[in-house]
Amino acid sequence: MANSDGVDDLAMVGGKMSRDYFTCKACGKKVSLSAPGTKNRNHCPFCLYSVHVDAGVGDRSSGCGGLMKPIGKFYKEDGEEMLVHECEKCGFVRWNRVAGDDSFEGMEGLAEVDDPRIYRDL
Repeated sequence: MANSDGVDDLAMVGGKMSRDYFTCKACGKKVSLSAPGTKNRNHCPFCLYSVHVDAGVGDRSSGCGGLMKPIGKFYKEDGEEMLVHECEKCGFVRWNRVAGDDSFEGMEGLAEVDDPRIYRDL
């Protein structure tokens, strides 16, 4: 069951994971917290949506709770593919690593966008 900020009530207890999955707010699928190729699962590998829970990376301090729509992808200097999300509620933009089990078709269907990191200090 998700609380008001969109995070499963049992997913975080005292800063530690208390179970090994969450239910995607966008597509309803059960998602493993284990994400191949990344330290943390931060989006659904099926529909690629996320939830706006962070103001800064990993801080869980945003009160927004809006769905983060996958809007594009970009490639870092080292060739790593990054997924870009935009909050449907407040417009916040965040980028995340692509996990090894992310939908290939979903990623292929996203347009390549400018690296949003270049705008963070403007």
